[in-house]
Amino acid sequence: MFFAPALLGLRRAGAAPAVLCCSAGNYYNQGEIRKKELEQSCRVLGIPESDVTVVDHSPLCVVIRETLSGVLVQLLLLTALCTYKEPFDLELRGIMSLSRGGRVELTIEVLMLLMRSPEDNPAVEWDSHLLATIVLKHIEAKNINLVVTFDAGGVSGHANHISLYSAVSPESAEITMVALSSACGRSDAVATERYLHSEGKLPEGCRVLVLESVNLLRKYISFLDVPISCLLPRDALFILTEEETEQAKRAMRCHRSQLLWFRHLYVLFSRYMVVNSLRLL
Repeated sequence: MFFAPALLGLRRAGAAPAVLCCSAGNYYNQGEIRKKELEQSCRVLGIPESDVTVVDHSPLCVVIRETLSGVLVQLLLLTALCTYKEPFDLELRGIMSLSRGGRVELTIEVLMLLMRSPEDNPAVEWDSHLLATIVLKHIEAKNINLVVTFDAGGVSGHANHISLYSAVSPESAEITMVALSSACGRSDAVATERYLHSEGKLPEGCRVLVLESVNLLRKYISFLDVPISCLLPRDALFILTEEETEQAKRAMRCHRSQLLWFRHLYVLFSRYMVVNSLRLL
């Protein structure tokens, strides 16, 4: 959705991009559909299915642990303060029920909630250390020397994007990235932790580029942002030709399950369908 100019620009430079996605997008139980759509989209961009990796890792979700802690606190309070004369149900966050004698029953709903992966959920905070471990393993396995990911703004402000940034930078969030391997000319989209960069955990020679988040006006003026991007400071700039822009739009339209009305507008007007400006960490 955001990195097509960088991916196509890297291919134009002779790299062979590969994508690592740290979420299956299963928040609405569409994980398999979205995985296939991602593979189709990458194919349009010239990236074969064999170079697309999707990680579906439930423990990434810190919110699950917070929910469990909150449940235990509520149980203690209810047990201490309530006396039940007749059986009745009381919903706690829509996932729990209480029965005679204050005995708590975990319903199927609570189990499903706790097992649900954090994919594509703007309210979710991922476990950045676990995320960094996954990404670092990928970087080392692929001999990657350039990582491209979101900056602190996450382009759209999405919590998962910001989490990915914190995995690779000196502050705290996360990101989805693209990495270029010098040895085999490969390029990989990966998400990782900021501290990998700030604490020197990245392999020697591995650099990190972050995609610039811009204000709302610039975000939706399409190719008119190109001269602005050229004039402003940046460390890397990828600009698509007219033919490549149409290729990027075709790739975006592969994500059919996510093409709500506002994303059609995004395809038409977003500068990220035409240009990527990036800075080095």
